[in-house]
Amino acid sequence: MSKVALFDSTLRDGSQGEGISFSVEDKLKIVRALDSLGVQYIEAGNPGSNPKDLQFFERAKDLELKNATLVSFGSTRRRNIDAKDDVNLQNLVKSNTKVVSIFGKSWDFHVTDIIRTTLEENLNMIEDSVRFIVDSGSEVFFDAEHYFDGYVANKEYALATLKAALDGGASTLVLCETRGGMIPSLVASITEETGKLFPSVPLGIHAHDDIGCGVASSIAAIEVGARHVQGTLLGFGERCGNANLASIIAILETKMGHDCLNGVVLENLTPVCRAVAEVANVRIPHGTPFIGRSAFAHKGGMHIDGVQKDPSSFEHIEPTVVGNERRLLMSEVAGRALMSKRITAIAPDLDKDDPVTVTLMNELKGLEAQGYQFEGAESSFDLVIRRHLKLYHPFFTLVHFQTLGSKPYADPLSGATHQAVVKVKVGGESAITAAEGEGPVNALDKALRKVLEQFYPTLKSVHLTDYKVRVLDSGSATASKVRVLIESTDGEDSWSTIGVSKDIIEASWLALCDSIEYKLIADGITPTDDLQ
Repeated sequence: MSKVALFDSTLRDGSQGEGISFSVEDKLKIVRALDSLGVQYIEAGNPGSNPKDLQFFERAKDLELKNATLVSFGSTRRRNIDAKDDVNLQNLVKSNTKVVSIFGKSWDFHVTDIIRTTLEENLNMIEDSVRFIVDSGSEVFFDAEHYFDGYVANKEYALATLKAALDGGASTLVLCETRGGMIPSLVASITEETGKLFPSVPLGIHAHDDIGCGVASSIAAIEVGARHVQGTLLGFGERCGNANLASIIAILETKMGHDCLNGVVLENLTPVCRAVAEVANVRIPHGTPFIGRSAFAHKGGMHIDGVQKDPSSFEHIEPTVVGNERRLLMSEVAGRALMSKRITAIAPDLDKDDPVTVTLMNELKGLEAQGYQFEGAESSFDLVIRRHLKLYHPFFTLVHFQTLGSKPYADPLSGATHQAVVKVKVGGESAITAAEGEGPVNALDKALRKVLEQFYPTLKSVHLTDYKVRVLDSGSATASKVRVLIESTDGEDSWSTIGVSKDIIEASWLALCDSIEYKLIADGITPTDDLQ
């Protein structure tokens, strides 16, 4: 297996993505996560750009990393001054990283029209800056910015910028597809031609995703000899983002036979990606290859049947290889095989050919016709099965609930906008409580769990992690039916439940009740009394 060096720019290029902002603590957490994955180089920022990055590099000196090397990032010196007098280069030296990434212009248009200097001075800026950093004791990766556009416009000059970096002592030449607009085949041909002219130095690829080809361009460059690849772990970054490093890692390891994780197991990929997403406060799109929630999700009956017989019939790899999991989605098109499997999980003694499978399938279709959608709320459908099989005993019954909102808010300092009162009956005992929340559903959720915790203490660990509302028939305006989907967790497991009604509060109530009852059943708790 040939080696490909991974260079993650989540903390630098990724931080330039819209809506992304990292604290110093966030950056330290992400560095640890990337290190645990086996990434070799972590570009952590520009120490000369802001006080936060300066603070980060100071604190990062105490990090004990097993696999990764921190990289500081900066530009070539300013025009018409000595490198030793450039403040940004001085700060790069002070960051004391073993590796420094220096970017310089490789497109003559950028040289003459953007930074407005001569072509000769730009070559001097590149060579002087690289030599200054190398002489200070750090290895230098040279990022040839806009290299591919520059190569198309003025091949000789683009190549001259690489030679200037080599003359200054750069150890790796990174070809940057900065605008993200090149088709992969052109990236591959230019990379291959460049490699033939610089056979003794490692080439890298840095691609953006403006036409959706960031990963493809990176893979194409590696196929023709690049052995250093840059990207951001989850693909976010400037404009449409950077090449998604998670996808690149998985492709290199599972499809191309390249070792890029220094022996760290690939099954860490999905957990690390989800941890980084949590710190970055972003959601991984469900359809993200390899790591997305839907990457190995099957819904069609023929697909589910095939996967149950042999997963390779519809899956290109085993999901566990990248730390993900297979999901068989319950829906009206899922087929009897999956229905039977879910029934058997709840009632193992029930024969798979029992007519109950047919009646439950009909009930599923009827509920979906009303607006229910169980592919994202399998926990609610498990409760449907229990109720149908008479295996369900309610843990509580509602006496009444009431929500109240006001404008202006009664207590704006607390953040609460609504109050909720919930009265329930558990066994032969009634209980009532009230709570405040940021909106009626939040108040209702707090009140419901508060009143039930005295009977079922295990609910103290439960909280909502997601809440979605979908209007099902917008033509009815404010009288439209809505679907509410909530995701809950107890800190270890997560589950999703659903409610449908023309009343958004009632739909939320139905989903909340299912969430609580599913948790109690999963914990093996017996209802206080049979309330049926």
